[in-house]
Amino acid sequence: MGKWSIGRKPGRALGLLLLVILSFLVLCRLDWYNLLPAWLRHRQSGLQANGQYFMLEDSTFWIFGGSMHYFRVPKEYWRDRLLKMKACGLNTLTTYVPWNLHEPERGKFDFSGNLDLEAFVLMAAEIGLWVILRPGPYICSEIDLGGLPSWLLQDSGMRLRTTYKGFTEAVDLYFDHLMSRVVPLQYKHGGPIIAVQVENEYGSYNRDPAYMPYIKKALEDRGIVELLLTSDNKDGLQKGVMDGVLATINLQSQHELQLLTNFLLSVQRVQPKMVMEYWTGWFDSWGGPHNILDSSEVLKTVSAILDAGSSINLYMFHGGTNFGFINGAMHFHEYKSDVTSYDYDAVLTEAGDYTAKYFKLRGFFGSISGVPLPPQPDLLPKTAYEPLRPNLYLSLWDALQYMEEPVNSEKPVNMENLPINNGNGQSFGYTLYETTIASSGILSGLVRDRGQVFVNTVSVGFLDYERKKIVIPLIQGYTRLRILVENRGRVNYGDNIDDQRKGLIGNIYLNDSPLKKFRIYSLDMKKSFFQRFSVDKWSPIPEVPTFPAFFLGALSISLSPFDTFMKLEGWEKGVVFINGQNLGRYWNIGPQETLYLPGAWLDQGINQVIVFEEKMAGPVIQFTETPHLGRSQYLD
Repeated sequence: MGKWSIGRKPGRALGLLLLVILSFLVLCRLDWYNLLPAWLRHRQSGLQANGQYFMLEDSTFWIFGGSMHYFRVPKEYWRDRLLKMKACGLNTLTTYVPWNLHEPERGKFDFSGNLDLEAFVLMAAEIGLWVILRPGPYICSEIDLGGLPSWLLQDSGMRLRTTYKGFTEAVDLYFDHLMSRVVPLQYKHGGPIIAVQVENEYGSYNRDPAYMPYIKKALEDRGIVELLLTSDNKDGLQKGVMDGVLATINLQSQHELQLLTNFLLSVQRVQPKMVMEYWTGWFDSWGGPHNILDSSEVLKTVSAILDAGSSINLYMFHGGTNFGFINGAMHFHEYKSDVTSYDYDAVLTEAGDYTAKYFKLRGFFGSISGVPLPPQPDLLPKTAYEPLRPNLYLSLWDALQYMEEPVNSEKPVNMENLPINNGNGQSFGYTLYETTIASSGILSGLVRDRGQVFVNTVSVGFLDYERKKIVIPLIQGYTRLRILVENRGRVNYGDNIDDQRKGLIGNIYLNDSPLKKFRIYSLDMKKSFFQRFSVDKWSPIPEVPTFPAFFLGALSISLSPFDTFMKLEGWEKGVVFINGQNLGRYWNIGPQETLYLPGAWLDQGINQVIVFEEKMAGPVIQFTETPHLGRSQYLD
């Protein structure tokens, strides 16, 4: 012990000596600036709001931004889309970060593959784009529950987007993980992130005055040091402004531009102006028109925004696709779920092709850039493969025996509260509820969002938001009642996000008596779901298939795969899977008539195609080089 103590004394003395020297140098006002590495020496102040202008270090900086979401674009195509952004004359990428995809189960994080946020941000830097990050936790973005994880709704008292303890505890744990990845990517650490947005359009929600200060502090406490922004539309701007954070605006028309910029001037005086979301188009809902915005109108508004002395972000520059079941929904007067395509009538199409908007905006930004723009990348090739005829089939009722054991429950349990997925419930897909009845009558209850009702294996109709009752026909003896419920997408914007539990909500009644003793199957249709259906489980397609059913086919590709679009003419409603990738939903009510199939997800050789169809199958699956988006409606 004595020897150990003696050995430590010189170290202590050296430490004290260094401390004295350091104190002396501080007192002498040593020029620390010259001791910094060169790459840090020029990254001291970052993006700043200096009077009416943004400044990046000592230079006036105009943000010419474009939105693109990494989670909506195959990773193999990120570079192509970002190069096209740079070639359009833009200098900044903006992206949301979807909490629900990054933390699918409490404490289990996924930043791999298509969710590799760091790789996406670093690729933008490599291409020469700055980044504005919009980490939420709520992001809207026409994504399920605005990007919030559905497991939050297991708490019956949950109050999302407030300082409710159950919400803030979950946000804190998520931000602990997320910000450890984000902090090194900031400008002052040598990365491309020049600004970070605090939440998203909170002014139009505005349930808790303590919430936005909490989010701001949560970001700063975890090392966010870049410029902070808020973003609000006309409904929320008045209540969305907060101290110490630069307010920005979201809009589509020149009329709104004047009103909102006048308001900003009145509340934050002379500050840089920014349109964080100039909506270059709009999203589509099932059963509605395809929304489009004229390219000449877009050019005029973009020009007016810059003439007003404002920076701009094009939302969307490239929309991409709601692959899988991630689409959101709106529910004001009626429930409307978003289609699979997030084309948005944006500057680039869903497949990354150029549009009239792109060429006009490239000409415009090129005229003010002062330097030649990079050349436009070539378009990725498309093809129309030969029609595919599925040759094997598995009805849902036959498939049940191969699935995980169902949940047995005295009463119906909503998706989120099913005791599955390590206690995290079910987020997406379908849930099948099964019980026994002994009489006919009126079936009633709350179904979210769409429930197909079966007596044994015969479909007798649907329950949904509009149809809350259905007649169960006369039966003999004990009969199996089945309700196949689809989560069509949780609401992503509005006051009712706390009420987005899916499945059967509460009791379901037959002749006003609650039904009991349910077997509940989770049909989340993840990759592991289909691994249970080995080849020997499938049968040749019968002349009259029993629906719902899975159909299996093979797409053979002899050369390098190209992008294509699947057209399911003659099919009614369902989901398509290619080599285990969920392409998303199709529905013959439109407006979307084709599904985008990236060539990057195809293999040279044999490709497995599985279609889950709810009601009616066509003879073949067709392929086309161009998308079909149904009837169009011009945005006002």
